Amino acid sequence: MNKVIKLNRRPGRRAATTNRPTRTEAEDAVRTLIRWAGDDPDREGLRATPARAVRAYEEWFAGYDEDPREYLKRTFEEVAGYDEIVVLRDIRFESYCEHHLAPIIGRAHIGYLPDTRVVGISKLARLVDVYAKRLQIQERMTAEIAACIENVLKPQGVAVVLEATHQCMTTRGVHKSGVTMVTSRMLGVFRSRPETRNEFLSALNLRSRDLDAGRI
Repeated sequence: MNKVIKLNRRPGRRAATTNRPTRTEAEDAVRTLIRWAGDDPDREGLRATPARAVRAYEEWFAGYDEDPREYLKRTFEEVAGYDEIVVLRDIRFESYCEHHLAPIIGRAHIGYLPDTRVVGISKLARLVDVYAKRLQIQERMTAEIAACIENVLKPQGVAVVLEATHQCMTTRGVHKSGVTMVTSRMLGVFRSRPETRNEFLSALNLRSRDLDAGRI
């Protein structure tokens, strides 16, 4: 069973709102949106929707109740002299755009060059989920994941690449489907050594020039 780490709310994104609404208030807000959309929240098909929507929000935004650093604290030092990069790619994630509350669906790729410690690969996937389960923009999520790994594991370098589609762009506004946004954050040796960066990108079947606009 997956363990959810519950914390006291700390200053930050959702915790900054000290007067958090009650569940009843949240459900009433959903009813208001249903009425604003032009339907009747009291009709049979919609009667239970407010409660369902609030439960869905609890799941979609569970990352506010978790400390991502906790997943990286259990590390292993017996690596038999391993001194090459570690790459975990194609970590699927689902997040929500903070501008329109529309889904962001994509894949995260993480690489790091250990110094003395490595972490279980499932913890990297959980780390992605914590940040994804918050209202996000992709650029910030990329930077947050990289910074957390750097601060907790203190490796020689960290590389993070996110590829995602944004439904705020595909289902509204310009209505452009098939568009993928790519963001990257390179720290330590992945920034200072082109050969290390290219080794990571090669593992993803990418090239440095594919991300050149991001000044990696």
